Amino acid sequence: MDMSLDFQPGQIVSLEYGDRNLYAEVIQVVVSRQLCWVRPLLLVTYTQELPLVTDLRDASDLLWPDKLFRPALDTEVITLLSQVLAKDPKAETDSAAKQQLNQFIYQLWQAYKDNG
Repeated sequence: MDMSLDFQPGQIVSLEYGDRNLYAEVIQVVVSRQLCWVRPLLLVTYTQELPLVTDLRDASDLLWPDKLFRPALDTEVITLLSQVLAKDPKAETDSAAKQQLNQFIYQLWQAYKDNG
């Protein structure tokens, strides 16, 4: 089921790997290269207690294979986004958040490369 070509700018999508989800906003779908240009919003690590939400709104955009994304459901994103949007924006990008994003992307890419 390839729904990626139906992605629209502004739509929230998800990349899943292990116990973590990266939620991002679609900027553009590059159909000719089967890529999706996205702007990261949140990295959510699901634990047995509450999910740990990392604000990635200041992180760099990504160009990623479109087939790895899935549309995010409003019901899963609204409460997570509200946790981040309720906080004041940071004056500078959190290096720990960037490091978490880089680690997540690296692990996902390794898995994709080995299985894809």
